[in-house]
Amino acid sequence: MRFNVAAAAASAALLAGGVSADDSQKVLKDESSSSTVAEAATSVSPVEVPTFTPTKLKAPFLEQFTDGWDARWKPSHAKKETGPDTEEEWAYVGEWSVEEPVVFKGMEGDKGLVVKNAAAHHAISAKFPKKIDPKGKDLVVQYEVKLQNGLECGGAYLKLLRENKALHQDEFSNTTPYVIMFGPDKCGHNNKVHFIFNHKNPKTGEYEEKHLSSPPTAKIVKTTELYTLIVHPNNTFLIQQDGETVKEGNLLEDFVPSVNPEKEIDDPNDTKPEDWVDQARIPDPDAKKPEDWDEDAPYEIVDEEATMPEDWLVDEPQTIPDPEAQKPEDWDDEEDGDWIAPTVPNPKCFEVSGCGPWTKPMKKNPDYKGIWSAPLIDNPDYKGPWAPRKIANPDYFEDKTPANFEPMGAIGFEIWTMQNNILFDNIYIGHSVEDAKALADETFFKKHPVEEKLEEAEKPKPEENKPSSPSDLKFTEDPVTYIKEKVDLFVTIAKKDPVEAIKFVPVVPAGAAALLVTFIAILASLVSGGSSPAPAVKKAAKDVKEKAKDVKDKAADAVATGTEKAKEATKRNTRNQS
Repeated sequence: MRFNVAAAAASAALLAGGVSADDSQKVLKDESSSSTVAEAATSVSPVEVPTFTPTKLKAPFLEQFTDGWDARWKPSHAKKETGPDTEEEWAYVGEWSVEEPVVFKGMEGDKGLVVKNAAAHHAISAKFPKKIDPKGKDLVVQYEVKLQNGLECGGAYLKLLRENKALHQDEFSNTTPYVIMFGPDKCGHNNKVHFIFNHKNPKTGEYEEKHLSSPPTAKIVKTTELYTLIVHPNNTFLIQQDGETVKEGNLLEDFVPSVNPEKEIDDPNDTKPEDWVDQARIPDPDAKKPEDWDEDAPYEIVDEEATMPEDWLVDEPQTIPDPEAQKPEDWDDEEDGDWIAPTVPNPKCFEVSGCGPWTKPMKKNPDYKGIWSAPLIDNPDYKGPWAPRKIANPDYFEDKTPANFEPMGAIGFEIWTMQNNILFDNIYIGHSVEDAKALADETFFKKHPVEEKLEEAEKPKPEENKPSSPSDLKFTEDPVTYIKEKVDLFVTIAKKDPVEAIKFVPVVPAGAAALLVTFIAILASLVSGGSSPAPAVKKAAKDVKEKAKDVKDKAADAVATGTEKAKEATKRNTRNQS
């Protein structure tokens, strides 16, 4: 009888628990077909990148950072004010550059304004050709942000600066008055898209920041993201990310502090009367402690009905000298004193309910009542919670049109960030929702799909059809991994419960037996005088024998270990119950 490599493969296939002969033949297919599939899978068609073309759209302010941008944008050289509580002084030393992106470039020739330094304060601004007055009009603010190195801590927001003839770009700083602040900001778990506007109190003339109470979350990705803010004259607004609306609201309802103050306020001169009773319930003054109430009764008492377990070893100590401990060779009795072996728990105590003197356990005292206190009753003198009376708010005003923001004269980026290479591009400030959308169609919606494809191409390719768990493995797809995972799973379960392992992974003990039978059959055929097998067959037979022995040893060791642990757990459970 002749044997070939297919016989060895078929014997190993028995470990799959019912793998057919046809399946085992699939393992021996020509490798050329699989290599062809692999080459086809790894071949990626190049991504077509569009070319940037400057827009012909017009707007009060539209910036694409084309030639001449440095005539409009001026970096600040001011000092950043940090307040009276600190002596630190920060300078805007961060550098700026206009360049094409270096990460996922989605459009050829498309340049943007780039933050060049990490862990630095940056400030730069550009004046509008003429002031932008949004009174009675839609206000649209839109720009692109590309976080080429991600964003762990820092801002990527813009500021629309209040029209001011005294505004000098060299002195632009965190204290420069602004009308609107809009854009992403993240540090640690704080991640939001800011929308803040400064509102002028018509009575005092003072300005106060109004913060969007529930801002949306910024997308922290390395592809370009499009942020759009639209404020309508009726005080409604919406925020969009990548053209999708993520927040809608009203300037009069969704900002803190609110635009308009309360009509009435608490009277600061009103005080609570001394005889005001605001305690709703009081101890019952007529209640008396029952005569049989024993406040001294203990919470626990000795269980007089308890008896000592029969296997309790009274004469056995709970600890004994360690029989394996040895006196150190350098121990000197004269200098160090008599050597005493360290103690260890007495192993005999683990086999019974306990050792040493036995005492009756404690149990809860059925007569325990604790300290007596009078029950509570409704207070007949209760008047309710006290509150100061209301008076008319002397500072009250009503602004019905907060969307009539003050005129704006410039745009600025004043940020601190731990990550560099933040890129800003395609800024639109104006009054046309349609034009802003058209600009996005020309730029963002052309480059963004390309960037996503580039990002996807850089991701590590997951192994095709890789099983998520050992139960999903198929012998025909990867025999070696199949056998290894099944044996490891069997050993892991068997260490805790051998019977459960045999039930859950029956293919391991069954496969081990099948391998042994196959091996014996091969040996018998060889001894019977058959023709000399090929070297490949001998090697296959040897591999099968070693695999069978390894499976058998692992299974036996796991079963033995699991059985011992099971016995020990049973014994301890018995002691605990007693």
